[in-house]
Amino acid sequence: MFDTIIRFLQEGGTFMVPIAIVLVLGLAIALERSIYLFKIARQNSNSLKKIHPLLQLNDFDGIADINDNSTISRVLTAGLNRSKEVLRRDEIESAMEESIMETVPRLEKRTPYLATLANIATLLGLLGTIIGLIAAFSAVASADPAEKASLLSQSISVAMNTTAFGLISAIPLLLCHAVLQTKTAEVVDNLDVVGVKFLNILSRNKDISAKSPSQD
Repeated sequence: MFDTIIRFLQEGGTFMVPIAIVLVLGLAIALERSIYLFKIARQNSNSLKKIHPLLQLNDFDGIADINDNSTISRVLTAGLNRSKEVLRRDEIESAMEESIMETVPRLEKRTPYLATLANIATLLGLLGTIIGLIAAFSAVASADPAEKASLLSQSISVAMNTTAFGLISAIPLLLCHAVLQTKTAEVVDNLDVVGVKFLNILSRNKDISAKSPSQD
């Protein structure tokens, strides 16, 4: 199988190298993002285990004392800090949303590159095939008539290798992109859900007004 792969790469021509570079770069990004997102999700899960009983006890000072650097702790701490300054629900919610907005770019960082790299791999494959076909037809034009059919079919087969490799590279990159987007959305949704639950509990236990500043 290893010999077959090496032969496949060699027969594809020079465009196999940039496609391989794109594939390796994309897989490296996907691996790094996967590790980061699953680390964030685990941190949030562990933090939520500490925060949940404190919410049940309405121990907001205890929540503020949790300093585990998880995104969920930062969001809730932002809301608690704002609640010490103002007692308006919309102001507290705004502070928490601001914290989430600061977190989202870090969660989505480099993930869009995967879709771009998948498109680049596909286009490089098509470009390699077209250039290979041009070279094949040019070679056939000056070949012996008896060998033209055999030479043309062999050249086309080699040229098509770049398209195949481009697609082989693009498909897993697109799959990784979809999985990472789903995981990112899951983390953000969990932050939103916990934030709303926290805000509701805070509203029930503190004299928090639902009015906006314009309604005062």
